[in-house]
Amino acid sequence: MRIYNLAKQIAAGGVFAGLLILACCGQRTPAGGPPKGGLPEVAVVTIQEERMAITTELPGRASAYLLAEVRPQVNGLIQKRLFQEGGNVKAGEVLYQIDPAPYQASLDNARAALARSEANLPAIRLRVKRYKELVEIKAVSQQEYDDAQATLKQVEAEIEVNKAAVETARINLDHTRVTAPISGRVGKSDVTVGALATAYQATPFTTIQELDPIFVDATQSSAVFLRLKRNIESGRIKSDAPGRARVKLLLEDGTPYPQEGILKFSDITVEPGTGSFVIRMVFPNPRHTLLPGMYVRAVIQEGVAEQAILAPQQGISRDPKGNPVALIVDDSGKVQQRMLTVDRAIGDKWLVSAGLKSGDRLIVEGLQRVRPGVAVKALPFAPSSNSGPGTAGTPQSPAKAR
Repeated sequence: MRIYNLAKQIAAGGVFAGLLILACCGQRTPAGGPPKGGLPEVAVVTIQEERMAITTELPGRASAYLLAEVRPQVNGLIQKRLFQEGGNVKAGEVLYQIDPAPYQASLDNARAALARSEANLPAIRLRVKRYKELVEIKAVSQQEYDDAQATLKQVEAEIEVNKAAVETARINLDHTRVTAPISGRVGKSDVTVGALATAYQATPFTTIQELDPIFVDATQSSAVFLRLKRNIESGRIKSDAPGRARVKLLLEDGTPYPQEGILKFSDITVEPGTGSFVIRMVFPNPRHTLLPGMYVRAVIQEGVAEQAILAPQQGISRDPKGNPVALIVDDSGKVQQRMLTVDRAIGDKWLVSAGLKSGDRLIVEGLQRVRPGVAVKALPFAPSSNSGPGTAGTPQSPAKAR
């Protein structure tokens, strides 16, 4: 009897549990419908067209505006060094003095030879003049007159040779004073007093560099250049003339350089190994802040996009193929997926060239809770100033905003 009553109680408990499960199942939300408590909330940003200066940041290095290697043009021993290493020199300033004594002697010898030749000239001229008168009356032969004329021409030629020798000796004497070919900052001296100088030797005495203004050489990808060219031709970007392109500079530590430069020229040859070409810019450098070889980043203004579409990076994700996609809220309050074409990153936003238009409401928060076709409640996005990394209101990389 006890066993029978226990079985009845177990059966009644099983029926009660089944009814409870059926009641719970009856309260579930149908698939695709809104959850209990209303529509899911998402934060959206309304896309607006804006005028945006299109810039490109390129790595580069500074190089001297002018560079001159100082070499001797005559042989001899160095007697003096007349400049301070690392200082500024002016064009024509004497840097080294080579022993001038041998060259002074050569100049004196050439001048003496010239004087001797010039001393013989008047007598020869008078002889030719007398012979001319005598040959007319047959007092001297024609041969004697011709010989006198030939002697005169020889003496005149000898005078010209000696004049050239004097000039050569004078030039060599002047070259014993090694001067600065350009104005600028002089480097260290690679020779000392007493060293032997050899004319046009391979090793320079020192190097002079003009640093104000200064060049900055950067490399740009040919693919980026072609993209910019297409955007300009299509009218999406309005570009100034290349000669008026403005360039700003960031130093190695990220500090903005105070002076603005101009684009000088672009190379006409693409490097096959890297697919890039050289862009040269000129910057004022009055304080010599930029030094040759210094690494910098050039920010070049390529043009202006009058109707640019900028989308927050946290609202753009990537599909399995790596293509950028975004979710928007349409006029009916439902989620739609858009395939995008992005141009470049500008700050914490993407410059979108296709896929979004002005007035679209881009979802930037709540992406994990919605999918295309679901009705949502759109709220304006309000960034939180004290949000931590990875929390709502903090821009994320498109690769992470999935």
